[in-house]
Amino acid sequence: MSTPSITRRLWRDVTLFDGLDTQPQPMAVVVAGDRIERVVPMSELDPAEAVACETLGRGGVMTPGLIDCHTHLVFGGSRADEFEKRLEGVSYEEIARQGGGILSTVRATREASEPELFALARPRLEALMREGVTTVEIKSGYGLSVADELKMLRVARRLGEALPVRVVTTLLGAHALPPEYQGDSDGYIDLVCREMIPAAAAQGLADAVDVFCEKIAFSVAQCERVFEAAATHGLPIKAHAEQLSNLGGSAMAARHGALSADHIEYLDAAGVAALREAGSTAVLLPGAFHTLRETQLPPIAALREAGVPMAVATDANPGSSPLFMPTLMLNFACTLFRLTPREALAGMTAHGARALGLHRQSLGRIAEGAPADLCLWDAETPAELAYAVQPGRLRQRIFQGQCNFHGELTHGQSQH
Repeated sequence: MSTPSITRRLWRDVTLFDGLDTQPQPMAVVVAGDRIERVVPMSELDPAEAVACETLGRGGVMTPGLIDCHTHLVFGGSRADEFEKRLEGVSYEEIARQGGGILSTVRATREASEPELFALARPRLEALMREGVTTVEIKSGYGLSVADELKMLRVARRLGEALPVRVVTTLLGAHALPPEYQGDSDGYIDLVCREMIPAAAAQGLADAVDVFCEKIAFSVAQCERVFEAAATHGLPIKAHAEQLSNLGGSAMAARHGALSADHIEYLDAAGVAALREAGSTAVLLPGAFHTLRETQLPPIAALREAGVPMAVATDANPGSSPLFMPTLMLNFACTLFRLTPREALAGMTAHGARALGLHRQSLGRIAEGAPADLCLWDAETPAELAYAVQPGRLRQRIFQGQCNFHGELTHGQSQH
């Protein structure tokens, strides 16, 4: 019985951003199956090889598929009323202390069934995909009970099964204190460590564990207990840290080998040094900075000087970043945080992969042998993707070697 041949596909004369840098000359990319087979300058492309391939694209800018390494896509309800309150002068912290914020979303999420949460989350994810996302992290954190956190993680897994996108799940049980544990934060952390993490690990629902280390959430010591429990079950860790104050959560997370520290507006020199020493990624979330009208900038210059990889993500969530447009984050990273367009694009490709521990699989790169997750854009230079906030530039989205034109998001479809 003969082995079926693998279709080889060619993109030619592309301006290539390989995940870290722009290549200086027109390039050709050959994909075989779900892997990138060849990346060569056009001047080195063998004409016979070109004829043997199916040409799917010519010209434009090619980048790795975008990686949104920090989202909260699964949730119920809306917090538009809180948006109004913040504009009237009420702070995010005040709203949280009044029972709003995360807890208002918890109530709506607990009331929603899995099919309802799936139906709500799907268009949010599809919005990211239409903007070139091929890998997305989805956190729990709006259930705050064992059953409801697992419910959220199951929905996230289902999204990855239903759509042509790679979904990475993160258990964020230590996101806020649920109403039934008010006044007993240590008791809730016991629940997270002794029941929630073991259940998620046993059912294969979580790829990592996250915490919210902040005055309105959990202390450094409590978050450290969560990290120790995660390590017991072989789960990598991440941290929401230094968003509203400097508690030293990033440095503690780095000591435990965290994949990333996220937000980090109040990160200090010791925290930067700890991230560098641990090889952790700093995840910048300019959407939350913008929505909350923050003024404390992350220490970009210090991170750059220390060589700490800087990822960029949407933080797509109902409260502090109801934004589902990754290319807008590229622009915000440049205009608000003063990243260069190259740094911003690397932040949603190579460094986004690093923040999820997927760089070892060569995700977020255009290189021979890497997964064929690619985007072809109607643009002349990669910098245009950060420069202009302009939907509709995605010409082709390639996931695992299969080409989906803009808007074609049904699992398994391939149109040429």
